[in-house]
Amino acid sequence: MPLRTSRRTRPATARRARSRAVAGRAAVAAVLLAAPLVTAVPAAAAPRAPVVDFDGDGYADLATAAPEGTVSGVRSAGYVAVVYGSSAGADTAHPLIVSRALPWVPGEPSPHRFGMSTAARDLDGDGYTDLVVGAYEGAAVLWGSASGLSSATELDGTVGDLAGGDFDGDGRDDLALAHDGRLQVRLGPFTRDGAPADTQVFPEDEKKETWDVVAGDMNGDGRDDLVTTHGFEERSYPTLWWPGTATGIDTEHPRTTGSPSVGGVVADVNGDGYGDYVGQRVDAVSEMRMYEAGNVRVVYGGPDGPSPRTTSITQDTAGVPGVSEAGYRDGDDSDYGDRFGAALAAGDVTGDGYPDVAVGVPGEDIGAVRDAGSVVLLKGGPSGLTGSGAQAFDQSGSGVPGVSEAGDRFGGTVALLDVNADDRADLAVGAPTEDGTYADSGAVWLFRGSKAGLTTNNITSFGPSALKAPQKGALLGSAFAR
Repeated sequence: MPLRTSRRTRPATARRARSRAVAGRAAVAAVLLAAPLVTAVPAAAAPRAPVVDFDGDGYADLATAAPEGTVSGVRSAGYVAVVYGSSAGADTAHPLIVSRALPWVPGEPSPHRFGMSTAARDLDGDGYTDLVVGAYEGAAVLWGSASGLSSATELDGTVGDLAGGDFDGDGRDDLALAHDGRLQVRLGPFTRDGAPADTQVFPEDEKKETWDVVAGDMNGDGRDDLVTTHGFEERSYPTLWWPGTATGIDTEHPRTTGSPSVGGVVADVNGDGYGDYVGQRVDAVSEMRMYEAGNVRVVYGGPDGPSPRTTSITQDTAGVPGVSEAGYRDGDDSDYGDRFGAALAAGDVTGDGYPDVAVGVPGEDIGAVRDAGSVVLLKGGPSGLTGSGAQAFDQSGSGVPGVSEAGDRFGGTVALLDVNADDRADLAVGAPTEDGTYADSGAVWLFRGSKAGLTTNNITSFGPSALKAPQKGALLGSAFAR
């Protein structure tokens, strides 16, 4: 593992400083694990979001959650596994396992799913990425430093979905979060006791519940916007776009992006300088989502935010490997649908200047093996996101460690990040219900990016056992910090 140096001496310091200073840098702020800025970008392409770099050594770090992990004998206490990047890739030999059992993390292990949500941003502006860890009770901010994450501050209340961004365009990182059931934006800079410079609380709407919070600059004004998805009692609501302003998010004038979607990322997939929203289109935000074939919907950005131009991509789209297959439920017998798009991440895998999109397909059947799961990479380019040149991987493929087993749900989570600082994003894939020594211990794979796309050369894979972390029912890989 390379020596962790200060930010003054780390590799590529000047390159990252320039990237952070460019106006409109947050067009893909929902993708905090994306690859850093490369030199061969289209002239109009918006800069990428900051690299998640907790120790400031120039290599992106991977933080993945195990919210059901047993800690100090407490089931579902939860933990987050941090694997630092290096010139050789992910350094699994020196992980950091963060839980309430650590002396510098406030509180005691309790069954509140520490790690059920995460977000990474430099909240205090010291040049090191910080990690926010959500929980049903008592979330925390873990502060970055030259030695990595090493101190923490308590956040009261239940913290649900999280997204980092710069919503007022002042160059300071901000945080959007669902807090005790209310959507908030906390504007930076933050003090080390967790206090923001200001807080915005969105109007309460008892008719709908916020499911997902995604950040990114869709109108190219240099400020991040919010995209939120909602549902209540098996009904779905339009996905909403909330524009960023000089004083933060405009909480009074949201606009629909069209048909409902869930989850997603914002990334400038066609390089025109406007972030595009990529989400999973759904017919209903309910249990029936589990049985859908899946549909990735792209809403292209423009000077007024979400534009009328949209694209839908499924496994039946030309160039996309596989076939769209819905599931069924018949009494005690059921088979989940493919769920193409259940997890999404963006980053420049090939180094051509256009973000690519990783698509999780956790319900994919591999041969006769139900719900083994797969992942598909869709390539960005001047025409936007298409099926041309798409790649697919699963555990039965040549060069991929492991074996496809029923219910693994490989591709349940995905992230794109440049762990070896070669200006090409690498793909992290989670299979939270992968069985290791114990059922549902979970596992993570890391594919290398290359000029031609993802490669199976030098894949890194690990479960809790390899990290010397709690295993039984941990669901490692349930989320990646973004």
